Amino acid sequence: MTSAFFTRGAAGFVPAPHARSPWAPGMLHGRLIGGLAARAVEEEYGDPEMHFARLTVDLFRNSPMLPITVEVALVRDGRRIRVADAVLSTEQGVIGRASVVLLRKGEQPAGDRPVTPAWDESPPDGPPPEHTGGWVPPFDLWSLPGWNGPGRRRIWMRETCPLVEEERLSPFVRAALAADFASPLSGMDSGGLQFINADYTLNLARLPEGEVIGMDATGHLSTEGVAAGQCTVHDAAGPIGYCLVSAIANLHRT
Repeated sequence: MTSAFFTRGAAGFVPAPHARSPWAPGMLHGRLIGGLAARAVEEEYGDPEMHFARLTVDLFRNSPMLPITVEVALVRDGRRIRVADAVLSTEQGVIGRASVVLLRKGEQPAGDRPVTPAWDESPPDGPPPEHTGGWVPPFDLWSLPGWNGPGRRRIWMRETCPLVEEERLSPFVRAALAADFASPLSGMDSGGLQFINADYTLNLARLPEGEVIGMDATGHLSTEGVAAGQCTVHDAAGPIGYCLVSAIANLHRT
């Protein structure tokens, strides 16, 4: 599948059929909201001298498969920090929002400090296994050993579709799309995925290199149907950041 998730229309970004969520046929996938927000902020406020250090996406309303508009605003533009917001809407109202923090690049301090180690999983060297049954991911997905067990879940993923027609994915947008997968990766159990995330926050020490992004679920906590999950984000060269999600039990929609 190579067609874009969105085409441009008079009413905004028009979703393609494969932009739907696994939760319901008429529901837009939440990861695409984060992708559109990242794309819009990068287009308006990106700067090669500044680094996209943090993206927080709030997914507080299930979006139907309707055209989406994205409005961005500069919150703060200082010497070392830039903060921008994005609001995403359909004709039915606001469906999500995002906040992005850019930090100015500079000299790396010397000294020893705790460092997240690189994982021991090599990038995939062949096509992903065929997905059978149910929702078919519109991206390449390699589940690593232990996926179906009680231990940590790890995956490699690669986008195969442009976000918007006739546009290449930037490293920042690629990371924004991948980050939403921290929710199923950290929240899934032997009975399937029973939590749906209300947000995700991606912190990046650097942007990903190449097309393949790895996710390593490093924690899950939940009580009374409310969960927090976390993942370490990798590329082929090593760890690049972290993703944290808040989620709510969704038992009747599993």
